[in-house]
Amino acid sequence: MNDFIKELALKKIKQTSPREIQQYAREYGFSITRSQAEQISTYIRTQKIDPFHESGRKKMLKDLALITDEETAMKANQLFKELIKTYGLEGFFA
Repeated sequence: MNDFIKELALKKIKQTSPREIQQYAREYGFSITRSQAEQISTYIRTQKIDPFHESGRKKMLKDLALITDEETAMKANQLFKELIKTYGLEGFFA
């Protein structure tokens, strides 16, 4: 993946607010509490994440399951896959 595009994507991910996280969850059919959204936002901002590789996504989703629950983490993973497909970005993710 082009490093510039990767950095832009990571920057956007890390700037996602708790309010935006809750909004995305509602839009895609699952709910999280304000506290969970705040914990997720803090996790994303403070942890080194690599959503571009399968191993990085697995670790991120395992951690998300600890913050929320396994069902929410699975829904978030499905959402992530749908967004990748919607925007035609399959080739950027290993």
